Amino acid sequence: MINKKPRIPTAINIPKNLEFLLGYRDYLVAQTVSPHTRNAYLSDLIQCSQYMEKPLLDWSSEDITDVLIALTQQGKSPRSIARLLSALRSFFKFLREQQLRTDNPLSTHKTPKLGRALPQDLSESQVDALIQAPNTETALGLRDRTMLEVLYACGLRVSELITLRLELLNLKQGYVRIVGKGNKERLVPLGQIACEWLERYLSESRSQLLKSSSDYVFLTQQGGIMSRQNFWYAIKRYALQAGIEFEISPHTLRHAFATHLLNHGADLRVVQMLLGHSDLSTTQIYTHVAQIRMQQLHQQYHPRA
Repeated sequence: MINKKPRIPTAINIPKNLEFLLGYRDYLVAQTVSPHTRNAYLSDLIQCSQYMEKPLLDWSSEDITDVLIALTQQGKSPRSIARLLSALRSFFKFLREQQLRTDNPLSTHKTPKLGRALPQDLSESQVDALIQAPNTETALGLRDRTMLEVLYACGLRVSELITLRLELLNLKQGYVRIVGKGNKERLVPLGQIACEWLERYLSESRSQLLKSSSDYVFLTQQGGIMSRQNFWYAIKRYALQAGIEFEISPHTLRHAFATHLLNHGADLRVVQMLLGHSDLSTTQIYTHVAQIRMQQLHQQYHPRA
């Protein structure tokens, strides 16, 4: 039996306007990077350079963010984006070593996590059913309905919701000031419906639950701060009432908030700011959820799907 030598891939043809990549290719050869990886990196750099009029040599961190958004909106997978980021890191390292640049525009960009499970998808009708499940004729039911409204309206983390203080609410202007991870502050719009439920809860229910002085918005029956576990059990109970048959958590509404915004055309960077994500790659996972939902709707309703 004759052992065949592995086939060496044909070198990528580098366009004339990107001839500076010839030096980068020599650099990769010197670094003993495999031919397959060299071709992949060069191909990625050639393709992504077409998204900007500015030369690749001069890209800033903001330029890279714009390209990542464009690729994500085109449906590129986290794996493809991770490979592109590897190519860009290698390329800008080459430029620094050649003293062609002194900065690193990739320093604030993280590689998307691969093999990450997609968030459970709640439809808008399921969210409506969940939010309407509490009995608002009781003090606790009105509190829970308001918490669900705020959670979905603002995309909060459960810890941000249960520790929300009165001084952070501005119902007249319609926003809430959130102190998130790393003590980073962000302003998040509440929306008219959440504001109306907050006004009703604050005027009707909170006084019934208040046992002593407290500046927390949402109180337990004993007048204290609600635990994450208590709210998690409450959501499970309301999900059963709403006919939602899969496991959900408070974080599921945060997922729904982001996915539904993107489904309705929101900009990815706006969603990033509203969620309080420090890096865009964390937000990008929601675009894949939105695309999967759109594909399902297309298959269900399009006559030629």
